[in-house]
Formats: sequence, C-alpha cells, structure tokens
Amino acid sequence: MNSEYIGKLESVIKQMLTPLKGIPFSLVIETLSGNKVIPFSNSNPDDIILLDDLIKIANLSGQLINRKGIEKKRANEVGNEIESYVLLALKHSGFTADIPRTSSGKMKSVGYPDIYFIDNSGRINYLECKTFNDTNINTTLRSFYLSPSEDFKITKNAHHFVISYEIIEIRRNKDTNLYNCKSWKLLSLDNLDVDVKYEFNSNNQKLYSKELILAEGPIR
Repeated sequence: MNSEYIGKLESVIKQMLTPLKGIPFSLVIETLSGNKVIPFSNSNPDDIILLDDLIKIANLSGQLINRKGIEKKRANEVGNEIESYVLLALKHSGFTADIPRTSSGKMKSVGYPDIYFIDNSGRINYLECKTFNDTNINTTLRSFYLSPSEDFKITKNAHHFVISYEIIEIRRNKDTNLYNCKSWKLLSLDNLDVDVKYEFNSNNQKLYSKELILAEGPIR
C-alpha cells in the first residue's frame, strides 16, 4: 500500500474513533427501519387515555413483582425478569401484547424493544423495560442500547415508551438477594438523543488462526 492510501485509512479510522453525539432517536429508528416514531401528545385524547392505561400497567406490574420479589445475585440482573411481569400485566388488562416480530416475521426477544402492544385505539406501541436505583439514576452510566440489525424488530410507525422500575434490595441471602420495586417511571422516547460509540471486533476463526498462534499444547 502506498503512503497516500495509508494516510487516508488512518484519517478514516481516527474519525471513527470520535463518538457521534446527540443524534435524534427518532431519526435513527426511521433510518434503520423506515418507520416513524410517533410523538406522544398531551393534547391528543387517545394519548391521554393511553397514558392512563400505562400508569395502571406500571402499578400492576410492580404489584405482581412485589408479591414474590425477584431473586438474583446482583441488582443489575433484575432487569432481565421485569419484561415477563409487564407482559403479564398488559395481557391481564386486556391488551394484545407480545414479543415483537421482526421484518421477516420471526419472534425475537433479544434487542430493542422488549414488547409491542396494541392500545385501545388500535395503535401499535413499542415498550422497553428498564430498572434503576437511587445511586445510578443521575449518573452518566450507559443504560440504553440500540443495535442495527438486518432483521429489525421495528416494523410499524409507533409510539416508543420505556417503563422503568426503581429496584431495592429487601433481603440479603448467602448466594442470592431478594429485590422489590419501590417506584416506577414512564418515558416517551420521541425526544431522546443517542450517541454512537464505534468498536473494532473479530471472531474466533480469525483470532485463533494459525498465523497468530505462537504455541499451543495440553496441560501436563
């Protein structure tokens, strides 16, 4: 490779290492999926009814969680269990709700968003489930992730919401702890800004190629 080409590559890589900040979430969704994020409006009667319904769902989900609590080793593992309780509360309240299907029709639990549901006015809504505590709620800890996919889970124009529970430890055990919900927050993501942080990666086939192995052998 000549020096001019190498110089251009170095310039591109340096630009990639500079994170992009303040990108509108709604623009990202529309670019990746072709579908719009519908803004929530306090002047829309259907949205007012939807908010009231979501408040009821938030309370019911928290009550269901607190009946038994969630037993985990660490508080940051509790979020994995929240989704099932929210889904149960939605169905118990008469909503059509499930894990979103991708553009190919595949039901996919991994990745954003966790749940889709149809509200009482017949509209599709997406709902992400999160947790927080009083020590991290005001920090810059990254807590929301969205990765591009060739088989994306966003297939409709829709509202995008987050339901997040404040998690507290109520009993400490030897191997696991018992957690309950203390409060909840409902968020609308239409005005969210997101950042992009690039990474370089490889796979095992490349990592363990013969060209890279210096030595290997059994444990003697």
